[in-house]
Amino acid sequence: MDGGAHPTHHAPGTPTPGSAAIITARFLRMLSITLEQLDAVRDANERAEFAGLTARAERLEAETDALERELEDLCLQAFATPLTEDDLAFHLMVFRSLTNLERVGDYAFNVARDLETFAPRTRSATLQDALPLVRLLTQMLERLSYAFAERDLQAAREVMRMDFEQVDALYEQMQRASLTRLLERPEDTDVALTAGRMARNLERLGDHLVNVAERLEHVILRAS
Repeated sequence: MDGGAHPTHHAPGTPTPGSAAIITARFLRMLSITLEQLDAVRDANERAEFAGLTARAERLEAETDALERELEDLCLQAFATPLTEDDLAFHLMVFRSLTNLERVGDYAFNVARDLETFAPRTRSATLQDALPLVRLLTQMLERLSYAFAERDLQAAREVMRMDFEQVDALYEQMQRASLTRLLERPEDTDVALTAGRMARNLERLGDHLVNVAERLEHVILRAS
């Protein structure tokens, strides 16, 4: 009899060991891509070099789309297997959050595109008003990533609190500032309108992060 190791065969319908770990890693990568997009926006602004910002955002968005398809397939494969209630809740949370993360990537891309389009005038105070929102959303993404990786309830709730207490307030502040400058400087209408669009994209980005945090909160609570 051969004493060597034999390959392990998994019966059909049995989840592959480590599949949840793979899904977790891919999901965290989707979050980190949006972090990279927002970091690129901040870095371009600090260096006042906006050329190539849209192209970089497009590359990251393409990776997001590929990850979304891969995660969707992994979740569908898992749904075809026997799952515990906790495992089912986890996979459903990921599956339902894919659209949110895809939209998050779209909004981050739109902001990058607008900044590059208005590069000669991006240093204006109107567009600079967007940066506090970018910084805050970066913090929310970092907390959401930690909450997801560690199943940390407080971190998930912090994401929701930051959106409710700070993102909405900054969004309204930016909209008021854009309207004021629009009235004072009618010649800057295009910049003011672009700033308003950027603010809406960033505010909606935050809303989608909250949707993911809320689902994560539910999964953590049911497992505790």
